[in-house]
Amino acid sequence: MNRNVLILALCQGLITTGNIMLVTVTALIGQQLSPSEGWITLPVATQSLGLLLATIPASLLMARIGRKNGFSLGNAIGIIGILIAVYALETSSFSLFCFATGLIGVAIGFATLYRFAAIEADPDNPSRAISFIMASGIIAAILGPNLAIWVEKSFPSLNFSNTFIALACLYTLAIFMLQFVSFAKVQQTHNEDPARALKTILIQPKFIIAVTAAMISFTLMNLLMTATPLAMHRHGFDFEDSAFVIQWHVLGMFVPSLFTGRLIEKFGSINMIFIGAVLIGLCIIINLHGITHTHFLLALFLLGVGWNFMFISATQMVSTTYTSSEKAKTQAANEFLVFSMVTLSSLSAGWLESSLGWQTLNLISIMPLSFIIAGLIYYHKINPKVINS
Repeated sequence: MNRNVLILALCQGLITTGNIMLVTVTALIGQQLSPSEGWITLPVATQSLGLLLATIPASLLMARIGRKNGFSLGNAIGIIGILIAVYALETSSFSLFCFATGLIGVAIGFATLYRFAAIEADPDNPSRAISFIMASGIIAAILGPNLAIWVEKSFPSLNFSNTFIALACLYTLAIFMLQFVSFAKVQQTHNEDPARALKTILIQPKFIIAVTAAMISFTLMNLLMTATPLAMHRHGFDFEDSAFVIQWHVLGMFVPSLFTGRLIEKFGSINMIFIGAVLIGLCIIINLHGITHTHFLLALFLLGVGWNFMFISATQMVSTTYTSSEKAKTQAANEFLVFSMVTLSSLSAGWLESSLGWQTLNLISIMPLSFIIAGLIYYHKINPKVINS
């Protein structure tokens, strides 16, 4: 693996570690500060909203100022948001905390483009480059929940403010490491066709099925992952129990990345998306059959693996639907579509879990999963020759 992809993977690992720390504590902070149960996951939703609002500007901005400056700017915004979050926790301000997580979400929105930067760093092996970037989440799976637990045990705080101070350190380290990456400028060749209109790109069947798979996989993963600590707390499990489940979920999300790229090369993106959908279906079935610690653990692990197969395959498919001159606007559209749905899932997770219950939440999740499976079958029917693409 080339040096630039390796450093990008380490930077992504640091940011993802911070994301997992946020997943571990943000909903619990919402329980402490929110005015009612329906608003518990509002800080998670504002984080997703910040991410959503950053997707288009981040992609277009990086086309102008470069990847290194763009990623550094994103991390700097994240650090500002973290410092505001610490102040909000110390003053018990729910609204200010939501604003802070929104800024952190903007930083995460910039960081979502690491996987596309990896493709540009290693264009001859796009699937493996994406997988290597995503595999950096293994660091996050091990470090994230354990770091959150260690910080709160070693430097106890009733409001989790010390966890955010540790988060600021991760973002600062990522900025430092970015300075050692050499980003090549992708030039448009003279014989390349003129850039197509965005609408023309978006209505390609391959783009539609890829972005739909990414949207549904990320939305379901985010919905069930966000609601799980709340459901576990409601059924008598403590913080360490839920942190352990989240850790195994993140392992499921990222450990397969060590070989997902090779699986995509062997079986094709469409087949891997289908397998991922089946695994998420198994997650839902397990959730519907019990609320023991083992049920939560196994279900969320399968949810992570299913998301990995679907999301990496979808990203690889999207990267084949545009030319270099169309890169910025297509990536921006892809990220906006995906994370608009993620934002809705974050906003609704707390309300669905508290008002409808854990099992109803899982039953609702069957509908979008069925939709993508039907879409895959239809896509294969009209494009039988591209099943292994």
